[in-house]
Amino acid sequence: MTDHSPDHSPDRSPDRSPDRSPRGISTEQAPAVVQGGRAAALVASCVRGATAAGLGLGALAVVVMVMWISSPYPDSGPGGALHVAAGLWLLAHGAELVRTDTLSGDPAPIGVVPLLLVALPALLAHRAARDALEPDEGRPRPSPRGALWAVTAGYLLVGGAAMVYAAGGPLAPDPLSALFHLPVVTVAAAAAGVWTASGRPLGPLPHWLPERVRVELARTRLVVAARSAAAGALALLGGGALLVAVSLVWHADAAQDSFLHLAEVWSGRLAVLLLGLALVPNAAVWGAAYGLGPGFALGTGATASPLALAGDPAMPYFPLLAAVPGEGPGTWWNWVAVVVPVAAGVVIAWFTVRVAAPRHGEREAAWGCRETALAALLG
Repeated sequence: MTDHSPDHSPDRSPDRSPDRSPRGISTEQAPAVVQGGRAAALVASCVRGATAAGLGLGALAVVVMVMWISSPYPDSGPGGALHVAAGLWLLAHGAELVRTDTLSGDPAPIGVVPLLLVALPALLAHRAARDALEPDEGRPRPSPRGALWAVTAGYLLVGGAAMVYAAGGPLAPDPLSALFHLPVVTVAAAAAGVWTASGRPLGPLPHWLPERVRVELARTRLVVAARSAAAGALALLGGGALLVAVSLVWHADAAQDSFLHLAEVWSGRLAVLLLGLALVPNAAVWGAAYGLGPGFALGTGATASPLALAGDPAMPYFPLLAAVPGEGPGTWWNWVAVVVPVAAGVVIAWFTVRVAAPRHGEREAAWGCRETALAALLG
């Protein structure tokens, strides 16, 4: 007779030992698997950072090579053009360049960083850190802190190679300046990307702050002041850009003359135009400083303010500098620039009052005069 009872022999029983996970992976191996996934995520983040640096460097190299190819009288070969591209990439991070080929023979520093050029590496580093925390489905996700430092490490590896390469070119970076600015810009942009990928959290505040400070910082008044300050700063920069545009139109003949005579071929004029566009944010900052009253320095021997243009400017021949007011005391046309900070103050007041005195039914109670004035003053 055949026995149909279940076989309970040890050699044929299913493996249900407690040291096995449902997927057949030993629990003793799980930490290694997790650690391996984290390591793979960090390596991928590092590669993203290096790729971001390479993309920025390559974009500038393409522009410089196009200018070099189209130039009828190039000063050097393709190697020199690539050295210039590496120098410009470091300049975009705030590093100071030293130009050795000058008329006097003495090295001259290039310390004015085109602010629009900074947007390229900052955007690429930001996206690399953000995408590192948003990997494809099925791939490991690093921790926010790990992604930040892995992306930064990969970016700085390429940056260090660019520093070494650019040191032998006509626009050599200052080592101390490059070693300071390159990590600062990279960490700031990557941290912004990590913050974006984390949902832009506004808190909690760190515990090392005193309790009283944390309570004050969490109040609505400071949040309103921060928003109004940001709006006022944008209004101030917009007013500065408007001042520069009006002055350029006023001095249109001088700007056109410098643009046409600075370069005689279309490739040179295109390079001048691109440089002028990259310096537009700088001009907006200078215009805002001019409207505020302190003005801005022209080299080391002159200062431009609404009151007067004092000193010897000794400005280079460049279209954007045609917007600088003429020498001598300022006229009432120059004093009109005071409208810029007044407009910024109105913007701050409007952003503050719309919260302090809302429409009926949108808030339980309006702020008092003292609290409103304090928030506006903070802004």
